[in-house]
Amino acid sequence: MTLLDRYIGRSVALGTVAALLVLLTLLSFLTLMDELQDVGKGRYAVGDAFQFMFMVVPRYAYEVFPIAALLGTLIGLGGLANHSELIAIRAAGISYMRIVLAVLKTGVLMMLAALLIGELVAPYSEQHAQRMRSELQSEQVTLKTKYGFWARDGGAFVNIRKILPGAQLADIYIYEFGDDRKLQQSTHAASASYQDDHWQLEGISQSRFTPEGVETYRLEQATWDSLLDPDLLNAVVVNPSMLPIWGLYNYILFMQANGQNVLGYEVAFWTKVVTPLVTLVMLFLATPFVFGSLRNVGIGQRLFIGAMMGSGFFLLNRAFSYMAIVYDLNPLFAASFPGIAFLCLAFWFSYRVH
Repeated sequence: MTLLDRYIGRSVALGTVAALLVLLTLLSFLTLMDELQDVGKGRYAVGDAFQFMFMVVPRYAYEVFPIAALLGTLIGLGGLANHSELIAIRAAGISYMRIVLAVLKTGVLMMLAALLIGELVAPYSEQHAQRMRSELQSEQVTLKTKYGFWARDGGAFVNIRKILPGAQLADIYIYEFGDDRKLQQSTHAASASYQDDHWQLEGISQSRFTPEGVETYRLEQATWDSLLDPDLLNAVVVNPSMLPIWGLYNYILFMQANGQNVLGYEVAFWTKVVTPLVTLVMLFLATPFVFGSLRNVGIGQRLFIGAMMGSGFFLLNRAFSYMAIVYDLNPLFAASFPGIAFLCLAFWFSYRVH
């Protein structure tokens, strides 16, 4: 990177960091207010609400990073324009597209930083936060291992090998112990679902251990009066926002092999793939505004325009995500259309300024 690239890039990067801090502060405050309403449920305390808030910040940072990049570019380049530095750069023979290229070089570095947060930090931080909150509120001790999900249910221990969306379970083992800590009964169910405030087991094989020997029973279905809270399982069920890209891809293959509907997960997968590229689109989109209609206006007006564009992209992105699921649209098209639309808009504004 040349001296010009570093100078412009530093302005854009500092503006992006400032915008990101403001957005994260706002989102963290709203999250905290929502969590404080649940304080007092089980062992969930004020300190736990603050801890939950801090652990979901990485996911927020990844999701709003494109909008922060848009605002940061308007702030950074706007500051250079207010001090007539952009005029001096253009007077030195630097073309408009050369300045755009300097902005995009910085954008690539910021995009890689956001990708690291979104892939290596946010998924695991989010999973831990959700599990911690559910365990404290339900007061149930749980453990998630490579052998499935474990929980204590009164005097029994439950091992669930597969947890699917919608409170659907598969391959469940229930081990019941007596007061003398000896195994009294072992139950395996092929599947379970939560209906009318209770669990319904299907495909049951049960073994009872008595002094005379082992008695085995088979049932097609039975009611399971368990203390296991479905909300606790929702915290460990595979949520698209809690998985990295490679994890989503593997889970999509798993669900397809089991005949599950994967459309929502495919939309989430392609959205995660496209999000880093959207950051570059937002940087490109913001640049012509500084050289055009926003050249001689204050920072407040720039932020207002940036906030409107960012909100427009956010709403369009969410709308197409929901439309893909409701109307069975192509997941790649639904995830990429908002970015392509804003890229075309950026080219149009750049053409007018150039």
